[in-house]
Amino acid sequence: MANIPPSFAGVSPPSPSPMAGSSGGLAPGQAAKDKKMASAEQLVLELCDPELRENALLELSKKREIFQDLAPLLWHSFGTIAALLQEIISIYPSLSPPTLSPGASNRVCNALALLQCVASHPETRILFLNAHIPLYLYPFLNTTSKTRPFEYLRLTSLGVIGALVKVDDTEVISFLLQTEIIPLCLRTMEMGSELSKTVATFIVQKILLDDVGLRYICATAERFFAVGSVLANMVVSLADQPSTRLLKHIIRCYLRLSDNPRACAALQSCLPDMLKDGTFNNCLRDDPATRRWLQQLLHNVTGGGMGGGPQPGMDPMNMGI
Repeated sequence: MANIPPSFAGVSPPSPSPMAGSSGGLAPGQAAKDKKMASAEQLVLELCDPELRENALLELSKKREIFQDLAPLLWHSFGTIAALLQEIISIYPSLSPPTLSPGASNRVCNALALLQCVASHPETRILFLNAHIPLYLYPFLNTTSKTRPFEYLRLTSLGVIGALVKVDDTEVISFLLQTEIIPLCLRTMEMGSELSKTVATFIVQKILLDDVGLRYICATAERFFAVGSVLANMVVSLADQPSTRLLKHIIRCYLRLSDNPRACAALQSCLPDMLKDGTFNNCLRDDPATRRWLQQLLHNVTGGGMGGGPQPGMDPMNMGI
């Protein structure tokens, strides 16, 4: 409770000392900061009141960027995280059969936005993880309805996971690999909107960029094939509907896979031809970094990179790919 602002413990904060030259008042910047903090504290308190919660969710989610240290405030204030989880659990019955209304989707997405704030903050990220809160979001990622309320729900849930992996932390990756995050992301990469696919592919990319994640995905032919086949299908679909930002993450995933000798050997036979024949030259014209990644990928796969050529016991056919 040490991090809770004094007003949460039922004690009014002391009056700040007058600033020199301010005629006995607060400096304008400090006064504004104190006002914002008081507003945040009040809204967080209102989250625990069912009648005030919907408006508090909306206001906090809109203003979360301007409230300093909102994440510790949310985490350490009594009953707040429980209230946010209650919002999440309350819509589970609407997932199957899919009956989620736009209003209910917006409300739970505001709660998810606050959890993303907690997942992003260095003081609360590991606490958030240790409480296994990401698992509450997985039912949303397991949905298949393409209606707007469900797509918005998936995208916002992915945003929470994306916030966790954005900071390179092996502890986060190790936790996620003990869950169903890879299959859930692959599902979204297959059927989500362009933006959802992009966030899901980013999450897979960040997992691959961690040594633990790369070893995990390349440990068996089944895991490699599951990831590789989804990436390949996405490349084919992008030939008809190009998306530079999505293609960027796909190429980075392939490039990282090529760092593993066994996977690199397999990519010699299963890397999509469209990545080799210049199909995406126009798409990548203004993205030199991704062009370099693609060149390095092709260099690796043709035997000039870390992966090298096929090695004994690592032939793609032997992997079942």
